[in-house]
Amino acid sequence: MEPMHGIEGWTSALRDHGRRVTRQRLAVLDAVDRHPHSPADAILAQAREALPELTPQSVYVVLGDLTDLGMLRRFEPPHSPALYETRVGDNHHHAICSSCGRVEDVECAVGHAPCLTPSDTHGMTIMIADVTYVGICSECAAKQAAAHPAAGLPSS
Repeated sequence: MEPMHGIEGWTSALRDHGRRVTRQRLAVLDAVDRHPHSPADAILAQAREALPELTPQSVYVVLGDLTDLGMLRRFEPPHSPALYETRVGDNHHHAICSSCGRVEDVECAVGHAPCLTPSDTHGMTIMIADVTYVGICSECAAKQAAAHPAAGLPSS
């Protein structure tokens, strides 16, 4: 069942995790939920719309705590700051445009964790394989094609 988000859903989830319901936590959760795949500085800017006195330190503390609780997921794309999302508890992956940085969710290819089987586990029980697809999104590809129309044509 999809978790209930919004003030009531986040309030309930925080209490279920033994955390006090604070304006800071609710502002951060709402910002991440409304703008998934955002870095901490963007989350701070969004959360300050509801809570102007929010400090960067508070946001980093809340992000760390909520990630540790499993209420947020933190992932680190190549050449990017860590990004956060409220979609947790499933085995989805991410596709990232190397041109504009757009991030999209990609469902697990096999439907369960881990999606990949390593050639050597080194004696570990593998529970998660984090897959990141890097490519060019359709908008960036169209812009590149428009800027260089002859680039994709075969030479005569």
